[in-house]
Amino acid sequence: MAKSSELNFNLHSVDELFSTEEERAEARLEKIVNLSPSEISDFPNHPFKVRMDEAMREMAESVKQYGVLVPALVRPKPEGGYEMVAGHRRKKAADLAGLSEIPCIVRQLTNDEATIIMVDSNLQREQILPSEKAFAYKMKLDAMKRQAGRPPKENSRPVGADLIGMRSDELLAKDVPDSARQIQRYIRLTHLIPEILELVDNSVLKDQEMLQIAMRPAVELSYLRKEEQSDLFAIMDEMDCTPSHAQAIKMRQMSEAKTGGERLAKDAFVSIMKEEKPNQKEQFKMPKEKLSRYFAPGTPAQKIEDTIIKALELYRKRQRSLER
Repeated sequence: MAKSSELNFNLHSVDELFSTEEERAEARLEKIVNLSPSEISDFPNHPFKVRMDEAMREMAESVKQYGVLVPALVRPKPEGGYEMVAGHRRKKAADLAGLSEIPCIVRQLTNDEATIIMVDSNLQREQILPSEKAFAYKMKLDAMKRQAGRPPKENSRPVGADLIGMRSDELLAKDVPDSARQIQRYIRLTHLIPEILELVDNSVLKDQEMLQIAMRPAVELSYLRKEEQSDLFAIMDEMDCTPSHAQAIKMRQMSEAKTGGERLAKDAFVSIMKEEKPNQKEQFKMPKEKLSRYFAPGTPAQKIEDTIIKALELYRKRQRSLER
């Protein structure tokens, strides 16, 4: 008689034993259900900010009047409740409008699948801050890299087999408006301290009370040590200006030349910041109306400048001859 340990039984759940295949298939279908916002937690490390701006106030007013028209996408959590995948702004608007429930699509998703959907759904927004793109691209790229070596359920071939020879950032660039190189620039911003990253965001937000820094110099500054970035931020705040691209490159080069963990001295930052920037050189401007009587319409600006310089040189020679 065979030992019990040698017997191989395929045990089924009670639901499987007493339900038909049609009923089981029906149970697997996605449905729209109404959920309380309190049951839905935010996506972990959600990179997109839910700002209380005019657009949010308008959305809240619309939700108050018409309800949430497009269902949010959530996934069930193992410990109970749900996690928001797409619809953080709709959830916030529903809270502001005082709604007790919002329509949601409940979908079973892996961490990587949820990350990719979360990023893709938010990249459709009209205004996206550099910091949001930076962390979103990094999260999606990491998820894509993990998926590339994992065989899909329907076959045993790796997901990346159809894309041999393509880097993950090149693959990501196929679905977003930024090039692979620009994506890498955005991801570099994740190495900035929050205070400097906020100044990069202000290049979009244009808050007059704050400094702002362009993306290219910010990318160079991301290579500085965290302590150096903190020193530089304090200097920028004190001097009320930010470094140019050329100055940022110089700071990075000087920092990378340091060895043994030695940090760049504050005096070095101050010295570089005091260097005159091309856009800070004093310029003389003259209204076009004053020049129109001397030049034909459509005359190139460079030709106008050259002609004026020659005229001034002749005037100077004449003045000198009169002084003799």
